[in-house]
Amino acid sequence: MRTLLSFDIETVPDAHGIRVLYGLPENLSDAETVVFMQQKRRADTGGDFMPLHLQKVVAISCCMRKGASNVKVATLGSPNDTEDIILTKFFDIIEQTTPQLISWNGGGFDLPVLHYRGLIHGITAAKYWAMDGDFKWNNYISRYHFRHCDLMDLLALYQPKNNVPLDDMAKLCGFPGKLGMDGSKVWQAYTEGKIDEIRDYCETDALNTYLMYLRFELMRGALDGDEYANEINLVEQFLRDHNAKQHWREFLTAWGK
Repeated sequence: MRTLLSFDIETVPDAHGIRVLYGLPENLSDAETVVFMQQKRRADTGGDFMPLHLQKVVAISCCMRKGASNVKVATLGSPNDTEDIILTKFFDIIEQTTPQLISWNGGGFDLPVLHYRGLIHGITAAKYWAMDGDFKWNNYISRYHFRHCDLMDLLALYQPKNNVPLDDMAKLCGFPGKLGMDGSKVWQAYTEGKIDEIRDYCETDALNTYLMYLRFELMRGALDGDEYANEINLVEQFLRDHNAKQHWREFLTAWGK
């Protein structure tokens, strides 16, 4: 069986980058810097969402399905790792295992953020960027190739007006959806030092994405009913094996398991 890797990232505003681009004094606090940028964004766009190149990655969580019966969900690195280390670990997984990537809006947000931030840090990701040889007709970059499956983009038939939030679709399919946090709360949690909570939240999004992919595989006939049930059982087993962690206990409860 090929290696599957569903993933999700969490980001905060890049205060250092904002100071560099807008000539702000280095002694201006991160909080003050972000308030400045939020006000500028509201004036320019009507909202305070940061441009992608100013989104600093603080967590990348992955659900990996590898081998005959192995499902694992984890956040890369440690809570104290710097952004360049987190990015390197993600692209190293691709270099070592050549997985099929699975995301929800990964083409619209997660991967472009990783591109810009990887460029800033000088990260090497040769296999990810490969577009010749074995990767000519199936690579991670081309929108209509399957080595990266952006489920949201695919299900919307590549029409942004048809996009649907992961939380909505997960809950409608009977999965837990988001638990206790969403992307709008990450910056506040980060300023309060709650990086562990952010990492836990990111893991639940990675697992929701994987569950949605299994349902998609059932819909398109790549899994039959028994195979789908077996894959769901493997996820449930992972959750039971790791129910010492609060977010996985909450996930099981929300799922009714």
